[in-house]
Amino acid sequence: MSKLTVGRRNILKAGAASLFLAGMPITGFAKGKPPGSISVIILEGGMDGLSTIPPIGDPDLMRMRKTISPEGYLPLNDFFGLHPSLKFYAQLMARGHASAVHATAFPYTKRSHFEGQNLIEGGGLSPFSEKTGWLGRALELAGVAGRSLSLDMPLILRGYRDNDNFYPASIRGSGRPAADLLEMIAMGHQMEAAQIFTKVANKSKENVQVPRDPASLAKYAGQAMAQADGPVASVIRVENFDTHANQVEEGDTDSGRLARQLVVVDDVIAGYRRGLGKAWDDAIILTLTEFGRTVAGNGTLGTEHGYASVGLLAGGTLSGSGVVADWPGLSKKDQFEKRDLMATIDYRSVCAACLEKSLGLDHDLIASQIFRQPDLPRVFEHLFA
Repeated sequence: MSKLTVGRRNILKAGAASLFLAGMPITGFAKGKPPGSISVIILEGGMDGLSTIPPIGDPDLMRMRKTISPEGYLPLNDFFGLHPSLKFYAQLMARGHASAVHATAFPYTKRSHFEGQNLIEGGGLSPFSEKTGWLGRALELAGVAGRSLSLDMPLILRGYRDNDNFYPASIRGSGRPAADLLEMIAMGHQMEAAQIFTKVANKSKENVQVPRDPASLAKYAGQAMAQADGPVASVIRVENFDTHANQVEEGDTDSGRLARQLVVVDDVIAGYRRGLGKAWDDAIILTLTEFGRTVAGNGTLGTEHGYASVGLLAGGTLSGSGVVADWPGLSKKDQFEKRDLMATIDYRSVCAACLEKSLGLDHDLIASQIFRQPDLPRVFEHLFA
């Protein structure tokens, strides 16, 4: 494994997103706020890592994917480039505040969205083997499991304790329920039902206006985490990375569906940077995707479900910029099942390093109790040392 060192924006056009905040300390349970914050950007659909961080130094790249590789890539070094849609991310790399981990994946090879997404959120040894999520379990170990700002409690944030969630709605013609009326209703019910109405009454007293576009969601999350008593974790979902067709536009490999979605990712990272302010120095942001795409393109200027991809990291806690990779090669003999980029770095190790840095947890504890893999390799020194 080696680290290769490297020395606004159009109006948002596409990209649905949702935000989840967690890690508000529970009274009587919190051990004190951890040393930093952690944010996960889930890229649903399987992001093509070979176009996001193209290995321009691999002699097989253009032979295998000339019709879908970005021509206007930003050179990071002699071997790796950066997709031109990631302009803000490139600025962070130039300042030492961004890194990428390539040829990486969770240990899942069957290429199902449902199984893959469940595994990357649950963090277990196989899909659907966990009822809780790896970030939720980590927050509990750090003593900051708490309420989630979400319509539903996403798997990645679920813990063993009775975490609560709320989501401020914005529905035309609706009003906030009267707290005193809800309290009266609670008094007239048995204990379990009364507790539910009491929770609703408490939530109705909160007046939180949450923006809905991805960049604003990220800025809001950063501002919340920057507060002294704010959450220490956030999760943002960005959809539409399943690029079976029109991943690029014919005659313009720098444009197309993937380029538009990477603009969204770039804007989300920029939103976090603006919202976090000085708290950026203690923050780590990482992307998560269920799998990569095939090495070769298909007949519709797209790619099929693959294996390894790339993980993007940003934040002031990084020790410097670069691409961390144990490059496997793109020739047919080096591909996984003669079609996909081979994974040489377990992305759970990257997640574990981010948890170690942001929450102050011991790697061995993370490996055994969060990812159920006591011998999970430690890659902390490649990112934060």
